[in-house]
Amino acid sequence: MAHTEPLELDQKALDRARQNLGDGAVTPSSGPYTEAIIRLLNDALATELVCVLRYKRHHFTAKGLASPAVADEFMVHANAEAGHGDRLAERIVQLGGEPDFHPDKLLARSHADYDESLDLQAMIKANLIAERVAVESYRQMVHLIGDKDPTTRRLLEEILSDEEEHADELSDLLES
Repeated sequence: MAHTEPLELDQKALDRARQNLGDGAVTPSSGPYTEAIIRLLNDALATELVCVLRYKRHHFTAKGLASPAVADEFMVHANAEAGHGDRLAERIVQLGGEPDFHPDKLLARSHADYDESLDLQAMIKANLIAERVAVESYRQMVHLIGDKDPTTRRLLEEILSDEEEHADELSDLLES
């Protein structure tokens, strides 16, 4: 018969969680990874904000026969990326960090590029590339965080799912 350990909560960790209430969701057992996770989330936040700006520029500058429908899709994506940014900023604060919205630092920290294309196909392609980069970066973050912070991992998995959907939609637009 296999030896199994009893499933019991760590009472000392629960007692420590009753202290330092100003730390919010960060408890003593949050581990040594909190600062690194906040850094990853701030880079993801920068990526989302750059994507918002790129999508909005493309929305307002798209021209051509297919442009109204494509421009509308760009705005839908811009709003979704803004929502992702809000969720990331909220999680950063929950972890005891500060979301970095500094405009001068956004592009340097972003995984995705800004784009000023005026050709509709080039816009779609630039946005598809950015979404694919976002998908890859979120996959890597999910893997890196693993069980170190299950709440953050779930948040990143949800955003990853949205980014995959965006990439599929843009791929469809590129083919049409």
